[in-house]
Amino acid sequence: MSSSSPATLEQWLSYIDQQHPAGIAMGLERVRDVAQRLPPGPPAARTIVVGGTNGKGSTVAFIEAIARAVGLKVGAYTSPHLLRYNERVRIDGVEADDAALVAAFAAVEAARGDTALTYFEYGTLAALYLFQQAQLDLAVLEVGLGGRLDAVNLVDADVAVITTVDIDHSDWLGEDREAIGVEKAGIIRAWKPVVLGETDPPSSVLRRAYALGANAIRGGSDFFHEPVDQDHWRWREVGAELVLPNPQLRAPVQRANAATAIAALRALDIELPVAAFAAGVAAATLPGRLQAFMREGVEVLVDVGHNPQAARELAAALQLKPVLGRTVAVFAALVDKDVHGVVEALAQDVDHWCLAGLGGARGQAAAALRERLPGTAAAHGEELADVAVALRHVLSQAQAGDRVLVFGSFHTAAEALHFLHSSG
Repeated sequence: MSSSSPATLEQWLSYIDQQHPAGIAMGLERVRDVAQRLPPGPPAARTIVVGGTNGKGSTVAFIEAIARAVGLKVGAYTSPHLLRYNERVRIDGVEADDAALVAAFAAVEAARGDTALTYFEYGTLAALYLFQQAQLDLAVLEVGLGGRLDAVNLVDADVAVITTVDIDHSDWLGEDREAIGVEKAGIIRAWKPVVLGETDPPSSVLRRAYALGANAIRGGSDFFHEPVDQDHWRWREVGAELVLPNPQLRAPVQRANAATAIAALRALDIELPVAAFAAGVAAATLPGRLQAFMREGVEVLVDVGHNPQAARELAAALQLKPVLGRTVAVFAALVDKDVHGVVEALAQDVDHWCLAGLGGARGQAAAALRERLPGTAAAHGEELADVAVALRHVLSQAQAGDRVLVFGSFHTAAEALHFLHSSG
């Protein structure tokens, strides 16, 4: 690095974004090489690594909140962020400040020498560096992409979690669930537990667990969740059950994510009282997951969902709480997503569509998005320049009792949250 080293977090983020010719470069050789030049040791006394297609961030949030409720010192690493990079690294529930991240990036930079690292690899090594310094009881690490070749897979987890496996990032991970399952299963470690959140995981995941002697703890087989009443639900396994308050995270699928988090924590060799599970489930929050705002009687829901499986869960959430007025969708998606499958999953639950453009290398204009949606209701929707313009337009037309759903990407949710916060 030149003598004019980055001084601020913003400068560091700009710098690391330019250090690798490809935005994504799968493989562990480079990042492992750099990690060996950083201070040795695990990021925490115990580590849980969370992979999967959907539900990773929410599951991390539940694990973090439950563990903190019993007094454990917890670090959580997630991606991507919505409003600021600091969201990605939390220690004891507090986002890492700019100074800590700057120091961590400087340490990674000093260790890397001539080795090129991607933006995500820099960030992962920086988070692990900060966690190691913090003397954590537990680190919870979210996989960025896939699992087998993801930088987070440097860490040997005490418990691996695979929330769901569905079609996404096909260019990198494969065209079907079995191929994608091979990549997700790369986080499983020999003779260590792996918690599988869905009732029908791909056989490729089960084969990998069996080959490694890993104890596969399966949702719908080894642990279960079910509603009790309007305010409570039940988690149970053979010989044990917990009656818990509904999660603050509002989508129905969040009970499944919370159930998976509970199974992961119970797979660790630590004692957790029932009160910690109840407190953590009730306390866990995460922006951009059916996050609700009210604007003059109009409910605005912001969600990061960007693939058909996530869209099906969104549809289930909308059906659970019907509205008196119309449901209007503001939809903006990256160019490599199955937008047709996403729109079809919500076709019966949206009355009117607005297509918005997204910038960036993987973004697309609203007109280009429309061209990818032939034969769908969204193909007849309005075209707006960007998410903020679309949301402003929709709210100007909406009436009390209507509902607006803004979704399609983390970028979509971020732009919506910026607009909603700045507009009061």
